[in-house]
Amino acid sequence: MRFLLDTVAFLFAATDDPRMSSFSRAILDDPDNTVFLSAASAWEIGVKHGRGRLHLPEAPDRCVPRIREEMGIETLPLEEQTALRAGRLPDLHRDPFDRILVSQAISMGLTILTPDEAIRQYPVPTVW
Repeated sequence: MRFLLDTVAFLFAATDDPRMSSFSRAILDDPDNTVFLSAASAWEIGVKHGRGRLHLPEAPDRCVPRIREEMGIETLPLEEQTALRAGRLPDLHRDPFDRILVSQAISMGLTILTPDEAIRQYPVPTVW
């Protein structure tokens, strides 16, 4: 299967956070699955780190790609049409980063790996 990591799911996985569900961990560990991290998540991590709201062991431009590659996670670029579609989504979630992830998952037929209940309100498959 093909999955898109929510930003918090990526951070939980990267730090072995106990809030990461065992089901989600099994998805990440299964070599038959393709897992993506959106460029929007990388952007969100950079913004939060820059504002002092997210501590990282090194600068985001070094640690995000390194961790993503170590975990065998593919990068998912942000396409213009996907960004525009995010603006047309129902106003169920005000976080612009998460709205982009929903739009990407819809466009690409991906299941979002997320603990976020607001994301689960959209017509997109989610697991946690």
